Amino acid sequence: MRIAILSCFYPFRGGISQFNACLYNELGKSHDVKAFNFKRQYPEFLFPGKTQFVSENDEAVPIESESLLDTANPFTYGKTARRISEWEPDLLIVRYWMSYFAPSLGYVTRRLKKKCKVISILDNVVPHERHFFDTPLTKFFLTGSTAFITLCEAVAKDLTGIKPDAEYEILPHPLYSHFGKKVSRESAERKLGLASGKKNLLFFGLIREYKGLDILIEAFSALDDSYQLIIAGEPYGSFSKYQEMIDRSPGRDRIHTYLHYVRDSEVADYFSAADLTVLPYRSATQSGISSVSYHFEVPMIVTDTGGLKETIGNRGTGIVADRPECSEIRKKIEYYFSDPSVATSCIGNIKKEKERLSWETFCGNLVSFAERI
Repeated sequence: MRIAILSCFYPFRGGISQFNACLYNELGKSHDVKAFNFKRQYPEFLFPGKTQFVSENDEAVPIESESLLDTANPFTYGKTARRISEWEPDLLIVRYWMSYFAPSLGYVTRRLKKKCKVISILDNVVPHERHFFDTPLTKFFLTGSTAFITLCEAVAKDLTGIKPDAEYEILPHPLYSHFGKKVSRESAERKLGLASGKKNLLFFGLIREYKGLDILIEAFSALDDSYQLIIAGEPYGSFSKYQEMIDRSPGRDRIHTYLHYVRDSEVADYFSAADLTVLPYRSATQSGISSVSYHFEVPMIVTDTGGLKETIGNRGTGIVADRPECSEIRKKIEYYFSDPSVATSCIGNIKKEKERLSWETFCGNLVSFAERI
């Protein structure tokens, strides 16, 4: 099968690009695959982070691609559609995660749908941070696809809420396995400058309002001095409100911040030092961080929002807090450490999930779905 993938690839960085690189490489083992990239993903003034691109010190997977689509330049939309059409794919795969991309991707998919099957992998249908224009733009985008892949039940529900007749398949997020092996806890703590002998809590990834870091900081402030909090990731927006909370916290000397985009080679240190990953999200669909945590066999505490309960709590790989509130998060953290059997059970279930959530399985199911539609 000839498979075109239109999304962000190297030199763009971040979880979407990492996912796409894994998808490209796995599909390429059995199919003729070509990557069509953004020329410009966002105008700089709309991007909340420091840079959209791989830096000199990053270790992103370089994927050969054709850079065509400038989301801010409609003149590139037709060119992108024509170029993909000229390649004559049997299947076009696109990724969709926010309504900003609806006009550009929707234009391309509407034209390609007449010539090949179009499957959209939906990270989100309803965005975490909502705007009045999200629903009409998403409706426009959805009409350009033959069928859809969602990564959890919550997104599938959002999809059918907008497009009741949508044909879709739910395929859980595969595990990221390109971050290397776990290192010794002692080595990781030494490298990060952490005190040994503590219960290490990890908040990892891009820092955004909906991810609830403020909830975790407040919860941590009520824990005793046997705990240590690791905050690792690039802030999207100002970190000042979080810093003020840290400065006021009685546990401020046990809160360690690493406020930068974490390179692939650094990821192992954070998860090797951690006892528990905490995702106190106010809203969510699924989380790529959970896939990284699975890879390093670190259990999680998550909130009952989006697909987190479905993909983590129901699988026994972590503990679910009923609400994104500091008292709930604190109670679940204390419960996790109250009995060693809790950790043993969670880690055992993670090992089972690692066998199920491979890229080979994901891509095999995706291709089978494409052949059926």
